[in-house]
Amino acid sequence: MERSREPRLGDVAARAGVSVATVSRVLNNRGYLSQATRERVSQAIEELDYRPNQVARSLLSRRTGTVGLILPTVALPFFGEVAVAVENELAERGLRLLLCNSFGRADREREHLDLLVRNRVDGIISGAHNDPLAEYDTIRQPAVTIDRELAPHIPNVRADNEAGGRLATQHLLERGARRPVFLTSRSHERNLRERGYCAVLAAAGIEPIVVTAEFHTPEPERSQRVHGALDALAEVVDAVFATDDLLAATALEWAALRGRRVPDELRVIGFDGTATMRSALPGLTTIQQPIAEICRTAVAVLAERIGTPDAAAASSDAVAAVELPVTLVAGRTT
Repeated sequence: MERSREPRLGDVAARAGVSVATVSRVLNNRGYLSQATRERVSQAIEELDYRPNQVARSLLSRRTGTVGLILPTVALPFFGEVAVAVENELAERGLRLLLCNSFGRADREREHLDLLVRNRVDGIISGAHNDPLAEYDTIRQPAVTIDRELAPHIPNVRADNEAGGRLATQHLLERGARRPVFLTSRSHERNLRERGYCAVLAAAGIEPIVVTAEFHTPEPERSQRVHGALDALAEVVDAVFATDDLLAATALEWAALRGRRVPDELRVIGFDGTATMRSALPGLTTIQQPIAEICRTAVAVLAERIGTPDAAAASSDAVAAVELPVTLVAGRTT
């Protein structure tokens, strides 16, 4: 055997003194083989340091053992924790992760989706924050989303965002706030945290105030936009409900720069409750998402659909979102 090339299936067969078909049966655990034959093949594989061709094996099994995960960017604490939790859950099931960052661009997400489909991943988990892409309606791979509405037939696993919005807003009112501002990336009808905020204020007879700062606006521009908006509301705002903890941190920064005492003159509550932000801002009041449970559930739902790929791909029936409860973590900012 030439030393300059990787060992091949035939090399293993020759070393073990068996046929190529026998080596293939050992690798794929198919058919009856004596223990002695299995041991000879295993020893030859070890001696030659043979690595099976994963592409060829996937063509035979129609499985690659990989799952694609599309997120906005793992540089943000919430999505970083999602990526870690999803990878851990997949590993427990013998699956590997292909991670894609869309960076808030629909064209980038479209490219990643095409790449995952062409590489025959067994399933796709999408948590990108772009508008829904029509391409998801045509893929045959099973798909699940995390906190994203793509299509009625694609399961969406998320925290109970509307309940979280109600909980945060009610907490601010109970702490004495009368003009709480809702600070979010995008204001639209699918923003369930905004829906919860507005529902509580409507019941209290208070007019909502919504401030937006696009999710993918680069710093320091995003912080400057938030500061400018809060400056314009400085005479009325007495509380901020931010839909992520980074936005809450920006509101706290504005308060410090403007000499507004927290929580006496400004109450601030965030959303997510990641380990990173709890460490960076241990006193922040926030609505904590059950990130580990969300990811565990998303992987379990996907694994079930991977197990029945034809049924999952053919079905166009709407499926209800899986909503998991959130928790209010009270801190020094309210």
